[in-house]
Formats: sequence, C-alpha cells, structure tokens
Amino acid sequence: MTQTIRNISTLYDNDFVAWCEVTAAKLKNKDLDGLDFENLIEEVENLARSDRRELKNRLVVLFAHLLKRMYVNLPENFNGWELTIIEQRQQIKGLLQDSPSLKPYFLEILSGAFENALELVRSEYKQTEFPAAWQLDSDANALLSQQYWLSHKP
Repeated sequence: MTQTIRNISTLYDNDFVAWCEVTAAKLKNKDLDGLDFENLIEEVENLARSDRRELKNRLVVLFAHLLKRMYVNLPENFNGWELTIIEQRQQIKGLLQDSPSLKPYFLEILSGAFENALELVRSEYKQTEFPAAWQLDSDANALLSQQYWLSHKP
C-alpha cells in the first residue's frame, strides 16, 4: 500500500491530469486507502484560494473600469468600459451564486480592491483627478448593478 501511495504521489509531480483522473476514480470507487491525501488536501484548499483570487481580480477590474467611465472624459471609450463593467459584474455574480460563502469575503476586500484599481487608473490617466476612496455604495447588489456614471459628472 505504501508503494501505491508513493506511485500516485509521483504521478502528481509528473502528470497532474493523470493524477486527477486516478484520484477521481479512486474517490468514485471509495478506495480511500489508495488516495494521495496530502496532495488531495492541498488541491482542495487551492480551489478555495483560486475562487478568492478570481473574485478579487474581477473586483479590481470592475472598479478600474467604473473609475474610468466616471472620471475619464473619453466618450469614444465609454462603450468598451461599459461592456467590461457588464462582463465583470456577470462573472462576479456567477462566482457569488456558485459560492455564497464568498459574499463576506467580497465585502472584506472591497477597500483593498478599490485601492488596487485606483493605483492602476492613476498610472494610466495621470492628468485625471480620481477620488481617494470609493464614495458610492459598498452594497454588493448596488455595486453589481448601478450605472453610477449616469448620476456622476466629472
């Protein structure tokens, strides 16, 4: 049995897809003795981190494009920025729908995501005056639906 675990652990290092297939088959057959628990635990933990990273990255992109749309006076870019806002909102809503436990994390990272977005847009549009902090709704539903630029004029 120790040799089997060593072989599957080696498979993890040499062919990840094959390791996943073997692990899935063992789980389906309830072959717990042959599982590579160490790497399996690591992969499951990585899944949660991956969703958190994706949520934060999408939120940074959303804030960056909201800031551009609200403060950068380049009408020829408005449509592209709005399309990106729609796309990021859809993806964030999907993440939150698939994993409702991410909602508290979403609220926890708002400030940091805004700061990251602010750094990006300030670098890109040096002549534009952006707010130092997000001054509008921090409510998830509002952030994921409101067209803030309709009521805001730079």
